[in-house]
Amino acid sequence: MIKYYLQLALRSLRRNPVLTALMVIAIGFGVASSMTTYAVLHALSGDPIPWKSNKLFFPQIDAWGPNPHRNGHEPADAMTYIDAVSLMRDHRAHRQSALYPIAPTVRSDDPAQKSREAPGQAVASEFFPMLDVPFLYGSSWAAADDEQHAKVVVISKSLNQRLFRGVNSVGRSIQLNSHSYRVIGVLGDWHPQPKFYDLATTDAFGSTDQVFLPFTTATDAQLATKSGFFCINLPSPGYAAMLNSSCVWIGYMVELDTPSQVRDYRSYLDSYAREQRASGRFGWEPNNRLRDLSAWLDFEQVVPAQTKMSFVVALCLLLVCMVNTVGLLLAKFLLRSGEIGVRRALGANRIAIAIQFGVEAGAIGVTGGLLGLMLTWLGIQVTRAALPRQIADLAHIDWLLLWQTLLLAVVATILAALYPVWRAMCVRPSLQLKED
Repeated sequence: MIKYYLQLALRSLRRNPVLTALMVIAIGFGVASSMTTYAVLHALSGDPIPWKSNKLFFPQIDAWGPNPHRNGHEPADAMTYIDAVSLMRDHRAHRQSALYPIAPTVRSDDPAQKSREAPGQAVASEFFPMLDVPFLYGSSWAAADDEQHAKVVVISKSLNQRLFRGVNSVGRSIQLNSHSYRVIGVLGDWHPQPKFYDLATTDAFGSTDQVFLPFTTATDAQLATKSGFFCINLPSPGYAAMLNSSCVWIGYMVELDTPSQVRDYRSYLDSYAREQRASGRFGWEPNNRLRDLSAWLDFEQVVPAQTKMSFVVALCLLLVCMVNTVGLLLAKFLLRSGEIGVRRALGANRIAIAIQFGVEAGAIGVTGGLLGLMLTWLGIQVTRAALPRQIADLAHIDWLLLWQTLLLAVVATILAALYPVWRAMCVRPSLQLKED
């Protein structure tokens, strides 16, 4: 029976090619605009570590107090060196790490290799198990290496390929600035986007980190942060003065496995802030935050407001296209009132009429969806060319997006056809045949 209705639908669509083309184009453009912006929004707002995101938290301590430089009552998203070291020393979380971005110059013994800066992070040893970072060779350093300020380094797979042609380089040395560091581990394929672990000091979609040094070792070497250094008052000259200043430039993250650990850690932050006030360092009530990863991504506005607005505009365009399709389908179906009257007089019930015109609407939706797929592919290519490379690499077409596009086209068309189909079902055969 469906095959018969499909034959009727195709015959009807061929009978009015201009009207059919208008409906297909309306559905195709509406679906393409929505799915193109959805692909970008989905890429930017995806959970970078879904199996663990509810256990990762980002503490904030208000080291500035009430001042015009603050975003409302929110504390700075980064920490002072004093606070970060204090939290690391107290170690009240299951796992934790202070971190800040570095960019040492990698010098190679190979004359064919030019010296160049390598973006990276100064982190604690627990950074790697906390984020389930995969290793190709070796492993991370131990907590004892943090305490001993060991000159060890973990490098990325790409840097290992460049310096050592991809072989196991654990135990070998590399030159970073003027110091030699022993390679203790080589990462596997690990390119989290956005870089959720360092949103406080760097761009969410910045370059992939290639070197990881112990936090204590990096500060011993006086490696400056490559970005995200904020001060109310400029510190005195010198690296030591920077460490003891009220400038914020250290990121911090913790792993808390249970709700009770989260509550205890919040209490600890408030207690720490009260201790700082009692010592005279802070002159205000505790104003701390402890956000999980999802809330942290929202707070750092990883998804630009323009992207969200573009998606809303695209949905409005789809709605306009659906309204136009409603009008076109209504005109098309009511022009066939005579045909409907004859079918009803010959014994077809209203359900049969609804199925016939529903199948026709579905055929229009599938055709519009195919057009929407081509336009979505074109839209994503144009969007990728206009976006920064790190963001553009995230926006792509996969099988899920293909099925979602087709499904959206069919569902949108069927929804648009509900009223026209209902009007077709309400055609009274006696009156229609009398008029004819």
